[in-house]
Amino acid sequence: MGNVENLGARPDPVVRVDSAFFWEACERGEFVAQRCEGCERLWHPPRPMCPICHSTEKSAAALSGKGVVMSYVMPVHPPAYGFAEPPIAALIELEEGLRFVGTLVDVEPASIRVGMPVQVSFAATSGGKAVPVFRPTEDIT
Repeated sequence: MGNVENLGARPDPVVRVDSAFFWEACERGEFVAQRCEGCERLWHPPRPMCPICHSTEKSAAALSGKGVVMSYVMPVHPPAYGFAEPPIAALIELEEGLRFVGTLVDVEPASIRVGMPVQVSFAATSGGKAVPVFRPTEDIT
């Protein structure tokens, strides 16, 4: 997927029992989701059981990290904690069909469009952890 880049003083993720596998994968530069061993559905965010069949048998599944922007917002006030500039929060639909909320980077707000292709990357946090961010995959200038 890529190396972890230092893009500012982002806050560390909140790690819970059910999400630890996800954040550990991010630190390795891997983008994953949960897969149900019962019905084989993917889901995110992590939770203790499959939202479809309620099985508690699950595994981590690698994701391509490729997707498109479905929606986005740039909150300006109040300022976002841990960000020098207002972050661009986006709803990304991944190739695998999951929708993921993340931050868009390396893009001017006026250039963003619904349907814009993006690829996951990872940004360092203030505590040395890693979080997924998304970059455009086409020239948008």
